[in-house]
Parts: sequence; C-alpha cells; structure tokens
Amino acid sequence: MIPAQPKDSYRITLELLSKEPRLDSVLMRAFREQKDNLKLRVLTRSEFKNLFKEKRILIKGQPANPSSALAAGTTYIDVLGF
Repeated sequence: MIPAQPKDSYRITLELLSKEPRLDSVLMRAFREQKDNLKLRVLTRSEFKNLFKEKRILIKGQPANPSSALAAGTTYIDVLGF
C-alpha cells in the first residue's frame, strides 16, 4: 500500500536492492540525482541536516531519523515544504 502524500511536500521513492545502513546518505544521493526539484538538488549539507531537525522528512507519516537503516524494497519519503 502506498501512503498518502502530505500536502505541500515532495516525494522521493527509493527502490533499494539491499539493506542500507543509513537513511541520510541514501537520501542525499537521491536528492542530487532527481531532476524535478532544483531546490532539493542543490541543498547544502547543513540545510539537509536541518530538514531532519525540523522533522520535515517523513517515512510513513512519521519524522525520520538520519541514522535509521533502510530495508531492501520500496520506501516512500516525503519532504515537507517542497
């Protein structure tokens, strides 16, 4: 089941072939590779950290932790305010 996307958010869909030890490194790479949202593509490291601190990165509607591991498969991440 695909979770509903919050209003005024940008969704990143991660398709992982294997478990990843940290969300932040995978997500930063996904931001750089996507072509739909220039603001996220050029985000600085400190701005990226602030998204986590301000609880603007959600997985399944819950604030994400940058050090969380990700399981293989599909993960939907919503970034509020983008």
